[in-house]
Amino acid sequence: MNPRTLDHVALWVSERAAVADFLYRHLGMHEIERTDSFTLCGVDARLGKLTLFDAPGPREPGTLERIVLRVGDLDAALAGLPAEVQLRPDDGTATAAFAGPDGVPLGLVQAPGRDYDLDHVLLRVSDPERSAQALGDLGFAREDGRLRVADRHVRLLPGGGGQVGRPLLNHLALLVDSADDSRAEAERLGVEITQVKDAPNTLAVFVRGPDGVEVEYVEHKPGFALV
Repeated sequence: MNPRTLDHVALWVSERAAVADFLYRHLGMHEIERTDSFTLCGVDARLGKLTLFDAPGPREPGTLERIVLRVGDLDAALAGLPAEVQLRPDDGTATAAFAGPDGVPLGLVQAPGRDYDLDHVLLRVSDPERSAQALGDLGFAREDGRLRVADRHVRLLPGGGGQVGRPLLNHLALLVDSADDSRAEAERLGVEITQVKDAPNTLAVFVRGPDGVEVEYVEHKPGFALV
C-alpha cells in the first residue's frame, strides 16, 4: 500500500442538507458533487473533503471522535462560527472542538496549508496499538504516535466502546495511483475486500479495517473533472 494522501472522510448523516449548509456557510467549503444519495463537500476537489451519505437518524459517534480542519488564523475562523455553536474544552490536542448539525464532531487547528482543508481525524478505539498496527498494514505510516498519509494524519485515542448500530463514520478514503494494485495487495495480505466501485471519475476498492473502520483506496481516472 502506498497512498498519496488522506483524500476524504465519509459520513452517514440523517440531516445531509443541514450539515452541508453548515460547511458552506461557516467552514469555507462548497458543493463539489451531489447525487440522490450523497453530497461531496470541500474547498477543492483535489484536497481533503467530506462526503455526506443519507442514513436514518439518530446517528452515533462510534469510533469517530473528531474531524479537524486546518486554518491559518484560528481566532478569525472561530469568529465565523454561529453564536449557538458551543466550543468544547481542549482535550490536549490543541484544537477548537465543536459539534455541527446531526452531531457531526468537528474541530479547527491553526496549521499551514489551505484554510479548511482536512488536517486530521481522531478515532476512539479499544486498543490503539492493535488498531495502529492494522492501519499501518493498510498504508498509514506510523510516525510520532500518528498514522500519517502525506501531510494529513489519523490519531487513535483509547476508550472506544466498540461498534454501534448507527455510526457516523462511513469510511476513510486514501488516494492511490492504482486501485487495482491496492486490491491486489489487500488480497495478498488477506484483508477483506467489501466492495469495488467503478464511477465516471474514480475507481475505488473498499476493505475492512480495524474497529469496523472501512478504508477506501480511490484512484482518480484520467480527466478527473470535479472542482
